[in-house]
Amino acid sequence: MKKANIEEFFRRLEARDPNPRGELDHINSYTLLVAVVLSAQATDVGVNKATEPLFKVVNSPEKMLALGEAKLRDYIKTIGLFNTKARNVIALSRILVDEHGGEVPRDRAALERLPGVGRKTANVVLNIAFGEPTIAVDTHIFRVGNRTGLAPGKTVLAVEQKLEKVVPAKYRLHAHHWLILHGRYICKARKPDCPACPVNDLCAYKAKTL
Repeated sequence: MKKANIEEFFRRLEARDPNPRGELDHINSYTLLVAVVLSAQATDVGVNKATEPLFKVVNSPEKMLALGEAKLRDYIKTIGLFNTKARNVIALSRILVDEHGGEVPRDRAALERLPGVGRKTANVVLNIAFGEPTIAVDTHIFRVGNRTGLAPGKTVLAVEQKLEKVVPAKYRLHAHHWLILHGRYICKARKPDCPACPVNDLCAYKAKTL
């Protein structure tokens, strides 16, 4: 996609939604981290249903450790892979208490050392909790980047690196929110809603729906 078209692409997405928000409910940086860890291979809606009662009693790593793994499993048992996720949340909470004073670190390497936290999760936390202009590439952004021609790449990391190069600086902070929401509600996997798309004339996708 040409530089001028990329600028226009994000200008239109911003015009539609000037202040986009992530759809995972959270109270603070810790509950955001927990919610993102729980969201792997799960829907935001499903995670929010589980965390609404959980976050009423737990909003810090200390309280999570006091709750314990067995009780945590009861709260999140409707979420896929809940046994592994419960174990990871307890383990990462212990590390936050022991090594970071109970605070979520504003550091990619420190975040990625936490159990259950990969590059995408770290990017989400850095962006939403700390206002870093990171781009967390999920399945939606991977699809949009390739389908539109905005940032084609064979791997998630390749798409992320391409987006970091091509997204204009003034749009970087909210870019991943716009792209996720665009992929979730308009540029859908099975049947993209091309007639409703605000950037369909800029998009390289040849099999546009009518």
